[in-house]
Amino acid sequence: MSEAEVNRVCRAQDVPRVLRWLSEGKMREANQLGLRTSSNSTFLVSLAPNTPDAPQALLAVYKPQRGERPLWDFPDGTLCRREYAAFLVSQALGWQIVPPTVLRDGLRGFGSVQLYIVHNPEVHYFTLDERFHDQLRKMVAFDYVINNADRKGGHCIVSEDGHLWGIDHGIGFHTAPKLRTVIWDFAGEPIPEELLTDLERLYCEVESPAEPLRYALSELLSEAEINALMARLRKLLQRREYPRPGPGLNYPWPPV
Repeated sequence: MSEAEVNRVCRAQDVPRVLRWLSEGKMREANQLGLRTSSNSTFLVSLAPNTPDAPQALLAVYKPQRGERPLWDFPDGTLCRREYAAFLVSQALGWQIVPPTVLRDGLRGFGSVQLYIVHNPEVHYFTLDERFHDQLRKMVAFDYVINNADRKGGHCIVSEDGHLWGIDHGIGFHTAPKLRTVIWDFAGEPIPEELLTDLERLYCEVESPAEPLRYALSELLSEAEINALMARLRKLLQRREYPRPGPGLNYPWPPV
């Protein structure tokens, strides 16, 4: 399958067009990705162009709801909604961590559909150098906010323009502390002021019932999960520093 240009480089200004394409493009093919031991079935699909001036199909990662493996600590059938919620939070922050994502019907029913980012699988968190530290600082704060229980090294991918993306956020937003990540480089360090400003804005948008983000999240998460999200934001804003490893499990397995 050949890919569209935005599969290689997706800029902020491309997002509205990509979201329409993900939502409206006719889905074709379904090549399964990943391992059977993962939390959900994952497929690489192509989406036919939704405009005459788009000569190539768009590649996307499709995770059907009915392919989700039951987990003891997450309600059944909610992982695809958490994928979409993670994208909405990333967009609200303006950090462009999560590739454009939608919820829609596909070849195997309702699920999440996310822009596939062309990347070198040999390049991941454990191979990154200090050039990526600023982007990683955003990712660490983001993971704490969404309570990401699965930030493996291979869930950090780099597109051709050097942008760092985070993928696989289906097991996030739990009410109990479940942060599991390989990125503890900045533990205890002050969070940069510009990131705190973004986090404060996010808190206001989640707190207010009148805000579109709050309404959208209420369609995806439980009230308790939204309250826990706000509590994590308050804690991060009060402490103004990156989280430290706590008691219990702090790292995902496998790490890559």
